[in-house]
Amino acid sequence: METHSNDMIVIKNLIKQFGKLRAVDEVNLTVGAGKVLVIIGPSGSGKSTVLRCINHLETPTSGEIWVDGIKMTHNSKNINAIRAEVGMVFQQFNLFPHLTALENIVVAQRVVRKRKIEEARYNALEQLKRVGLPEKANQYPGQLSGGQQQRVAIARALAMNPKIMLFDEPTSALDPEMIKEVLDVMQELAKSGMTMVCVTHEMGFARNAADQVIFMDHGQIIESSTPDEFFKAPREERTRQFLSQILH
Repeated sequence: METHSNDMIVIKNLIKQFGKLRAVDEVNLTVGAGKVLVIIGPSGSGKSTVLRCINHLETPTSGEIWVDGIKMTHNSKNINAIRAEVGMVFQQFNLFPHLTALENIVVAQRVVRKRKIEEARYNALEQLKRVGLPEKANQYPGQLSGGQQQRVAIARALAMNPKIMLFDEPTSALDPEMIKEVLDVMQELAKSGMTMVCVTHEMGFARNAADQVIFMDHGQIIESSTPDEFFKAPREERTRQFLSQILH
């Protein structure tokens, strides 16, 4: 397998077309090991599509993606090798309603990581502790709040021991009072040295947890800088406009 540098994620000249729409237009970015990248921008700017291309939920039209030294190709062996290293958390929690929180975290470990039931259960309990929900192990998703369900979804992704976590607007389906509990878990993950790429509207999280903030519009990266520079002195007029609308 070809390898590429020590960076966890390297994207070169990424293009993704949906028919005539160019959702991602010549995007280049790099995420170092243990770094947190936050991508922000208006709806339809291509943020989530970039994220979904990283683990091949969307097939890039052209360009190169490298994840932990493995080049993404159409070869299913490569795709599966990359997906094994990448955890993803979506807007919707995608938990199995007929399984308890613990069982939801156990099942993927058994299928993908081929773990024995004792090991998978032990690991699931450890991850539930990590997201602050050990006492909810035997409850079903329908008995949990939205914030708790999302934390179980994060625990499920972490139980696979990923090297990279992708978050696609993980708080956008939550009631306001539940957002903090999910962001707190994400903040802890960032502190622990997990490589993370987060698409989010939560500017406080971007300020506090990100190493780098990228602003996208119309499929392109308009601006990329540290959180400090990004929020205090954005260089591009389009970035300033966007921030003035969302930061009151």
